[in-house]
Amino acid sequence: MDRVESSREMINPLTITKSEARDHQDHECFDDDSLTKLLASLPKEKGWSSPHLYLYNGFWCPPAHLPGIISANRHFEAQDTDIILATLPKSGTTWLKALVFAITRRQHYALSQHPLLTSNPHDLVPFLHNVSLLNDDLPSFQPSRLFSTHLQYCSLHESIKSSGCRIVHLCCNPHDTFISGWHFFKKARPNDLGPLSLEEAFDMYCRGVFGYGPFWDHLLGYWKESLERPDKVLFLKYEDLKRDTLVHVKRLAAFMGVPFSAEEEREGLIKEMYQGCVALAISRSWR
Repeated sequence: MDRVESSREMINPLTITKSEARDHQDHECFDDDSLTKLLASLPKEKGWSSPHLYLYNGFWCPPAHLPGIISANRHFEAQDTDIILATLPKSGTTWLKALVFAITRRQHYALSQHPLLTSNPHDLVPFLHNVSLLNDDLPSFQPSRLFSTHLQYCSLHESIKSSGCRIVHLCCNPHDTFISGWHFFKKARPNDLGPLSLEEAFDMYCRGVFGYGPFWDHLLGYWKESLERPDKVLFLKYEDLKRDTLVHVKRLAAFMGVPFSAEEEREGLIKEMYQGCVALAISRSWR
């Protein structure tokens, strides 16, 4: 799973009940006993890199991510200019973050001094469950703030769904997602949990028991929304993006409201931007 960053004044909402997590609106912290009660109330299965995954709001969640997820659902308010990137783990998340950051910030940085040359895309486009979600503390950019999530569409904060913000969803075929995930979590799995065999992981994956699964629930939620509101949700396939990158980069830029000009295309900016910073960021194996 993508690494979790600690954040300033992060609320610890794991220490509340499920109804309180939805309804409580102040910044009070709760005692750790309530954390145990919350976890005890949720169905659980064996985890891939942690002892257990917990079924929360219809998806299987790593316990380390629950505090930030609940905090986001309590405090985050989307702005009309926000851009939310949605993926399952190991489905091209880092690539999408690098692409979107490069496209939307291309007027802010010279390629020779671009943040993607030195920074992890996960730091440049933070996960909603990793940032301080008191909105006054959130980074503010023009023309848009960039965030990412692994949540299913139905579990997004209502302000994301009802505001004018845009959502970009990138999916990858389940075979590649599974294989990539198994290799990744096999290395990340603590020794005291014992090995996770390919056969056992495959059975869990088919049952939807992996971080933010089930696979088809996640994919279909965004796909259906992209059909009903194509101006709100852009549904991209990893394989299409890989096969014809430049075409889909232009499509992505247009959807986000920052299309490439004819002059930029004539000058080869798209290819230069991709080869100069996006490809370099990906080559460092930040996934």
